[in-house]
Amino acid sequence: MHDIGAGTADRRASWSLPVLITAGAAVLTLAAKVQIPFWPVPMTLHTLAVMGFAVALGPRRAMAIFLAYLAAGAAGLPMFSGAPERGIGLAYLAGPTGGYLAGYLLASAVVGWLAAGKALLGRFTAMLVGLALVYGLGVAWLALYVPAGQLLAVGVAPFLFGDLVKIALVAAGASTLPALLAHLRSLRS
Repeated sequence: MHDIGAGTADRRASWSLPVLITAGAAVLTLAAKVQIPFWPVPMTLHTLAVMGFAVALGPRRAMAIFLAYLAAGAAGLPMFSGAPERGIGLAYLAGPTGGYLAGYLLASAVVGWLAAGKALLGRFTAMLVGLALVYGLGVAWLALYVPAGQLLAVGVAPFLFGDLVKIALVAAGASTLPALLAHLRSLRS
């Protein structure tokens, strides 16, 4: 006898990962495009999305999402913050923010791995490590474009407070969201 439910589960599994990756890349694009007025520079939600995917989905899925995002951007789609105005494709990736994008890719894996199974403080610490990787690679690449004495003022200081707030929100959300969803499910019963 053929199990109809198993075939449905197999079909769902075969398309669910590509859908997740595509939807995740779309969310990353929206997060990069959203500009929140902030001083001294506008803030995007890129860090929030990258860290959120890493904490929620783990290293492999988070990296797959970010790789799809990078691939679409490298192919010329206007995925990145400031694109198409500040360039598209490989030219954008080779520009001043290319190191930050590489840092986000690495952070996707490291944060996903370090945050797995951790509580609030462990997830926050994992994201601090990921943020250090983003800034480290970002500033190292930015050094090709900015004098060494200005690197921290241009590549870290304007963004640090906002990024710390974003990772705190992800850590808190990852702690409260499962309980909230469980509560909502219990109300339906």
